[in-house]
Amino acid sequence: MIFRGVTCALLFTLLSLGVPVYANDATMPTLLEFSDLNGWDDDDHDAALSVFVKTCDRMDGFEWPQLCGVAKNNTDGKAFFELFFKPVLIEDGAEPLFTGYFEPELNGSRTRSSRYRYPIYAKPDDLTVGAPYLSRREIANGALSGRGLEIVWVDDVVELFFLQIQGSGRVRLDDGTMTRVGYAGKNGHTYRSIGRELVRRGIYDAHQVSAEVIKNWVRRNPVEGQELLNHNPSFVFFRERQELHADLGPIGAMSRSITTMRSIAVDPVTTPLGAPVWIEKLGETPLNRLMVAQDTGSAIKGAQRADIFYGTGDAAGSEAGRIKDGGRMIVLLPIQLAYGLLEQVTG
Repeated sequence: MIFRGVTCALLFTLLSLGVPVYANDATMPTLLEFSDLNGWDDDDHDAALSVFVKTCDRMDGFEWPQLCGVAKNNTDGKAFFELFFKPVLIEDGAEPLFTGYFEPELNGSRTRSSRYRYPIYAKPDDLTVGAPYLSRREIANGALSGRGLEIVWVDDVVELFFLQIQGSGRVRLDDGTMTRVGYAGKNGHTYRSIGRELVRRGIYDAHQVSAEVIKNWVRRNPVEGQELLNHNPSFVFFRERQELHADLGPIGAMSRSITTMRSIAVDPVTTPLGAPVWIEKLGETPLNRLMVAQDTGSAIKGAQRADIFYGTGDAAGSEAGRIKDGGRMIVLLPIQLAYGLLEQVTG
């Protein structure tokens, strides 16, 4: 939603500071009641409150810090949200879409061997942000070998590829310990979907393609599989996150750990990071739940677009990979902010 050159996220901040802005007539927010939210009374609001508290101190604006202070001393999540917030449906004309994401868990080693031969690379010091660097093909062919950039070595090249797509993950080392890696940078090349490439080649129809289908095809066809991976020239570099306890979730866009089935990735242009968001996901596994917008993603664009964090490991990945559902998402805004927004777009 754009307000005469002002993004929705900036609009919320401007309104919280009392700065007048005016809306484009093409898009209108809709204020709802909590009774309009399907399944609201059945959710675990205390669980949502505990997740909200993790990042609310990092939010901008006037109302949010005040509410954060109240939230940290509150023991009744449902009463807190109903007393201080107003549900706001923000639409931009695009069809609602929910997908899922997860944190991969790979097997690895600190030393290279016949089993562990695919390196997770740290960011090179000669990489310039925004400038094209070595392509995935060049890196796979050894362009970075001998520079001491290997963090760990893993045993599965396709799992490594999907680790780069997710941007963070855990590695279970052969000595029994666990380490975490997080996004450190990328090589500046445009991302290309290898799923779409499989469809273009006539190997699968679009409705057949999933993460598991891609993984299995690459493993069955190692030579052609590597060529398929190289079709995507984009490459992600990592850094080790030893400060993160293994039981905590990966770091999201707010520089805090995200929470399984309570954190979502959103478009920060239309949804303020840190805001509570009520989702009503349709599909085979319907979900009505209060989430917190604590992450972002390059493919997450639009007011009715969210990526649900399903957790860590293969089971979470399998579940997340099946999610591609419609529904609706409703942002909970501080009451003054919600009514101020409505006055600006109607008055």
